[in-house]
Amino acid sequence: MAGLFGGSGTASTANTLGDLSKDVALTSPPSDSVSDLSFSRQSEHLAVASWDNKVRIYEITANGGSEGKAAFDHEGPVLSCHWSLDGRKVVGAGADKAARMMDLGSGGSTSTQVAAHDQPIRCVRFFEAPQSQAPMIVTGSWDKTIKYWDLRQSQAVATVQCQERVYTLDVEKNLLVVGTADRYINVINLNEPSKFYKTLQSPLKWQTRVVSCFPDATGFAVGSIEGRCAIQYVEEKDASSNFSFKCHRDPPQNNMTNVYSVNAISFHPQHGTFSTAGSDGTFHFWDGVAKHRLKGYPTVGGTIPATAFNHNGAIFAYAVSYDWSKGYASNNPQYPNKVMMHPVTPEECKPRPSVKKR
Repeated sequence: MAGLFGGSGTASTANTLGDLSKDVALTSPPSDSVSDLSFSRQSEHLAVASWDNKVRIYEITANGGSEGKAAFDHEGPVLSCHWSLDGRKVVGAGADKAARMMDLGSGGSTSTQVAAHDQPIRCVRFFEAPQSQAPMIVTGSWDKTIKYWDLRQSQAVATVQCQERVYTLDVEKNLLVVGTADRYINVINLNEPSKFYKTLQSPLKWQTRVVSCFPDATGFAVGSIEGRCAIQYVEEKDASSNFSFKCHRDPPQNNMTNVYSVNAISFHPQHGTFSTAGSDGTFHFWDGVAKHRLKGYPTVGGTIPATAFNHNGAIFAYAVSYDWSKGYASNNPQYPNKVMMHPVTPEECKPRPSVKKR
């Protein structure tokens, strides 16, 4: 069922071509490549993780304007950041093998270390423990483990060994999905956090770049380095709805197709539709149920390493900075480094009416 949406390098009809003209740049962006973006679920605040060793927090105004509100430092590039569900805390994790947290709710201006690994931490997420609703974080590292941390304790409450280095993870409700090297994907029910509910090889043939959970936690999307995305449901009864499709690739020329990494997948918090963004410098909005592309956007002038919707889906943030997809030689001082706010209109992200017979 691959290729149902067709290639996304060019928009074939005018009604699917998106408009970037109203996008607004973030004020005072990081001085080095952006690695992650995270919006608060409670307010108009955006956290930005960067290779310049900082997590910055901005307040976003109604017209897309922005103002820096806080920042905290790591001792190496920050690779991931995330907000607590109550919108009071921001956590960052990165190459210094540590996760650090700032408590904005208490008016704090400093960060505290809340996690440690033996190798760089690639990703971090807040979640609430299903039984106690206590705020916790989960970290995934290149040391081939994930660890769970209760913020009231200095030691990890549990460590889970993975098959390989952790490249990506995401949490929604009681669902945790972990993508590692060698294309392993581990599905964890947070009611039983220390064991894998299910382990599978990625349905995509090439290295996993990103996993992102559905808002209703019934499944997840996977993006690979080879311009493909897969929609995967957790339970076998829904497996007939699994499929993959091509995206982020140029139209074929002389029997050759340039393909690009899918770097980021973000789900709309209200509609359940989703975005993909990649090394080709484009992003697209998709309706996974109708298997239809809603909008495709022109190139933004640089690779897109990270994206995020705000809490009500009215703003789509995307970073434009080098993602290292072409190695060291392609990075230069002239490469753009910015974060853009795209105002989302309802017709861009609303699902199409279903034509299936019930």
